[in-house]
Amino acid sequence: MSIPPGFIDELRNRISVSDVVAKRVKLTKKGREHSGLCPFHSEKSPSFTVNDEKGFYHCFGCGSHGSAVDFVMNTEGLNFPEAVESLAVQAGMEVPEDTPEQRIRSQRRATLYDVMEHATVYYERALRMPDGRIGLEYIQQRGLSEDIIKRFRLGYAPSSQGLKTALKREGITDALMVEAGLLIQPDDPKRQPYERFRERVMFPITDRRGKVIAFGGRILGDGKPKYLNSPETPLFHKGSVLYALAQSREAAHKLDQVIVTEGYMDVIGLAQGGFHNAVAPLGTALTEDQIQLLWKLSKTPVLCFDGDEAGQRAAGKGAERALPHLKPGLSLHFVTMPQGEDPDSLIKSEGRAAMQTLLDDSIPLSELLWRMESEGKNLSTAEDRALLDDQLKKHAFKIEDETVRSHFLSALKDRMWSEINKKKERKPFKAQKNWRFDKKIHHTHLDMNSGRNTKVNASMWRETLLIVSVIIHPEIMDEVGERLGLLIFQSDSLDKLRQEVLKTLDGEFDLDSTTLQSRLKNSGFSDSLNALLNKFHAPNGGKFIGHETFLRPGRPVEDVIRGWEHTFKLYLNERDLLAEFKELKRRLSQEMSPQNLSQFQAHQKLMGLVDTDEDETGGYSYKISDEDLFD
Repeated sequence: MSIPPGFIDELRNRISVSDVVAKRVKLTKKGREHSGLCPFHSEKSPSFTVNDEKGFYHCFGCGSHGSAVDFVMNTEGLNFPEAVESLAVQAGMEVPEDTPEQRIRSQRRATLYDVMEHATVYYERALRMPDGRIGLEYIQQRGLSEDIIKRFRLGYAPSSQGLKTALKREGITDALMVEAGLLIQPDDPKRQPYERFRERVMFPITDRRGKVIAFGGRILGDGKPKYLNSPETPLFHKGSVLYALAQSREAAHKLDQVIVTEGYMDVIGLAQGGFHNAVAPLGTALTEDQIQLLWKLSKTPVLCFDGDEAGQRAAGKGAERALPHLKPGLSLHFVTMPQGEDPDSLIKSEGRAAMQTLLDDSIPLSELLWRMESEGKNLSTAEDRALLDDQLKKHAFKIEDETVRSHFLSALKDRMWSEINKKKERKPFKAQKNWRFDKKIHHTHLDMNSGRNTKVNASMWRETLLIVSVIIHPEIMDEVGERLGLLIFQSDSLDKLRQEVLKTLDGEFDLDSTTLQSRLKNSGFSDSLNALLNKFHAPNGGKFIGHETFLRPGRPVEDVIRGWEHTFKLYLNERDLLAEFKELKRRLSQEMSPQNLSQFQAHQKLMGLVDTDEDETGGYSYKISDEDLFD
């Protein structure tokens, strides 16, 4: 079967060569090209390159060369129509039948490119004519240089029927001009077509190759609409095109960054200010096709919208459109312009550095969603926290990639913990009436058989308290999980249990203690869990006897959190104290000098109850008397 040439062009625009080749060859990006080991001959050093901008692969070793279609033909043994059909399926396209009508449409499509080029030249010339003076003055008032005017091929559409007359001299019919979107055909067939763009500054819209496919026109004065775009045509599909893609592609590849703005003048203003890597959607929120185009330019495009309500809605829609398609390494970042500023005005008033600072401070997609959904919510209330949690999860579960979805949920959960900790008013830790504190370090292990106190490793005891708190009271995980995740316990068995607790509770905020313990036992931690919890229960399994009363089931969550945080603080301080004590003891053993001895004795007094002998675990032990037990 014969395939229309226009379809092949569209397919090449939709699929990059590197995407096709990467399915069979491990590619490494180097500048604008990718390189790897040639799949067509044996080699140890890569001589195979892929250039997306030029649309081909080439091997300097064996001379293999071709397009994405050629690559599929040569690696999969397909003929040309089969290779095109295979790539079309990947791109979500349907191969049209090559009928006489299709051939006519392909020829007309090629002709329409000529029509649009003639129109662009006409508008460029009109800008320099007397009728275009008002347009040129507007452009110059915006501070645009001649280089920028030529780079973006800016023009002007006068009020007369000049375009129609000029294009007819080139042999272009009214019908072609209507099909190209330049003329409007009235409903009354007796009336003549008239020009769509009049008294407007003209912005040519190109495809990725730089061919003009449509126009945007800005009216000067009070008319409406302020901006008018070409209609959908055989060349122009608004949702699949980005303004200035051809002009920005080289700079975006070089910087590995593309800036997405709201409109034509934002893109041009950024270019005037030295940012040549900006593009814009065409009057609508970003579409899925446009997001895929952006990811071919940069792994993390930066969306830069106005700070007003409309700009924030556009940012939110862009984020939601991107969610299902996020992949490892592919995301979006966001910049919010200060109120009343656009990129052009900001650069003019505060300089290029001010714009660069905003770009450097861009926030990731997860943070944007957090700000959108948390606005107006009172995170000190359980109801608003639950609502926020539900809304964030709805966003996260739109992500199809499991790895990205998992990390996204984790990032949003961490953000919630962080904000709740900031907003929550910290109360000083006060002893309850059944707690007794003194200046000594309180933690002990009571021998169940003798009823007498024994020596314990203090650090390991605090590690035990920190993990048992979460096992008995998993509802505190929102508050303490982030800090617990940063620790590495000195006991291997405790640390493995700590990791399993974090893994089990990750993303599940509503597990109770019984369910958590059951899952831990099913994961192979039955013996260690029973041994750990038995330290806090009488042999008959009844009365909870630990002096750390905040561990007892049924305690208010606020008490449990304060007890955990107090233990955590002591644990960190004690870990530093013990490390310093050990170092002083080492120095003293090497040199019994008066200075070393004095420092050692002073530190020994500071540590109070710490025995100078190391126990079998390598830590230092506390000697606790019965009076130090809590009631």
